[in-house]
Amino acid sequence: MSVVEQPVQIPPHRLEALLGIPATARGLVIFAHGSGSGRLSPRNQRVATALRDAGFATLLLDLLMPHEESTRANVFDIGLLATRLGEASAWADTQASLASLPLGYFGASTGAGAALVAASHSDARVAAVVSRGGRPDLAGPALPKVRAPTLLMVGALDTQVIELNRQAMERLGGERAMAIVPGAGHLFEEPGTLDQVVRLATSWFRRHLAGAAAADPSRQ
Repeated sequence: MSVVEQPVQIPPHRLEALLGIPATARGLVIFAHGSGSGRLSPRNQRVATALRDAGFATLLLDLLMPHEESTRANVFDIGLLATRLGEASAWADTQASLASLPLGYFGASTGAGAALVAASHSDARVAAVVSRGGRPDLAGPALPKVRAPTLLMVGALDTQVIELNRQAMERLGGERAMAIVPGAGHLFEEPGTLDQVVRLATSWFRRHLAGAAAADPSRQ
């Protein structure tokens, strides 16, 4: 049976979000959307559905309020987006159904940079990060501070972003891997390419979020 997503609002800015929790959740994945996207992104919705089917709770949220999205600078303000992602993580820690779950981030485009900045903070409990067509290079000096295992997925046709991901991967401080998806462009709209994203992301979160739960009995 598919899990029904419930609308929630994340304090203190009342950010709009969609929360889905399977019956026996093994972790929580928070989505950080890219520029011009949000909680209703069809591609991230598809990934989230697959993750819930695999036993992960998902939180898809808008990192900006509607009136903030009209200012282009906000869309590329990685520090602001990372702060909002941190607020969503803090909110999850206050929810009885989520607080015990290992935490992962799934970032796309500029959201990947924000996810890595948020994961680099010393108080972050992020156990895994996945980037889809992301700009991890935008995390800049935060990259060496990231200890969460990070998977960077890039479309084979997205040649400029491939190089930016390679450069960022060299600077990451923890376990990292890069997967180039054959036949995929920046948005992974080509037939079958998003299926590969789903498989790779699910495998990464299964490996690292389950490992985090095993290492911390209090989160089992």
